[in-house]
Amino acid sequence: MKYRKFGKLDFQISNLGFGCMRLPVIDGDNGKINEEESIKMIRYAIDNGVNYIDTAYPYHQGNSELLVGKALKDGYRQKVKLATKLPVWLCDTYDDFDKYLNEQLQKLDTEYIDFYLLHSLSKKSWSKAKDLGVLHFLDNALADGRIKYAGFSFHDELSVFKDIVDSYDWSFCQIQLNYMDENYQAGVQGLKYASDKGLAVVIMEPIKGGKLAKQPEGNLEELWKKSGVKRTPAELALRWVWNYSEVSVLLSGMSNMEQVIENIRTASNVTPLSLEDSEIKLINDIKEIYNSRNKVGCTGCKYCVPCPNKVAIPNIFEIYNNYFVYEATDAGINSYAKMKESGIDSSNCIECGQCESLCPQNLEIIRHLKEAELVLNR
Repeated sequence: MKYRKFGKLDFQISNLGFGCMRLPVIDGDNGKINEEESIKMIRYAIDNGVNYIDTAYPYHQGNSELLVGKALKDGYRQKVKLATKLPVWLCDTYDDFDKYLNEQLQKLDTEYIDFYLLHSLSKKSWSKAKDLGVLHFLDNALADGRIKYAGFSFHDELSVFKDIVDSYDWSFCQIQLNYMDENYQAGVQGLKYASDKGLAVVIMEPIKGGKLAKQPEGNLEELWKKSGVKRTPAELALRWVWNYSEVSVLLSGMSNMEQVIENIRTASNVTPLSLEDSEIKLINDIKEIYNSRNKVGCTGCKYCVPCPNKVAIPNIFEIYNNYFVYEATDAGINSYAKMKESGIDSSNCIECGQCESLCPQNLEIIRHLKEAELVLNR
């Protein structure tokens, strides 16, 4: 296993971290974790050098932290740095911060959490949490030893990310990054900004929820063969992230032992700036093909929302594009069905045109919403 310095902190972290969001489950029920197999996987990873274990309050319908607590018994807790996250969206009072942290300590069966994150910060949730006194809460939790280091995970625009980075003496942050999301949310610019400030940077979604791990077919398969690159799609995607020296640890949400073994093998043979020219060219060619499949040139800037009729325009376009770009057909249809249940789908558009007047890309949003409805409403 290869190790990297964790930002300004004086210790080394395995460049592969175990993300406990996609553990094997029973009967397809995300809340029923296959405990025996999951514990076996986590302990195998630790025995083979992984020393960063990541979970969160809502993972596996609240059961991930309980499972991780069990996996870290028998001396395994002392071998790792443990990360979990405060569900800030559930906190309506200052006392809620303490309530959830104490509950998490109990579920994880530990006296302290090494890396404690404010979970999934956006402009809205960050503003609310600050107003409730979350930074004072972090100061107190650090002082009384319940947490060792404070950080945050992030889902919003780059400008919001920079504001949060500059608002507290964070030790680390967690952002989404993969070769299709260089300029999405914090992106590569955010990675470098945080690193320059001395923060360790933890990467989530390095294979975009599995989309970049699919076996290539059609013109992608031809491209792969022509390139001469002898790596799996997942391996290539992971190596792209690890190529950045600013990356402290990459999280992989592994669902079976085969993935654990493959990822450990990859992590043990990769260093920053080690991508070969042929690999870089292949990635750029893959990106070109994926981008050519985009149906809507939406950048996710969110100028079009809130919609007066609550249509979740950027979310619909993301699902619609993924349907074609990554052939995520079942996932797209299922996600859109949930949007219908919530009353935020395309059928609620009243064609007022407000969104089109605000769109900096000058997209024909109304037309695209109708097209998305035809494809995704099954």
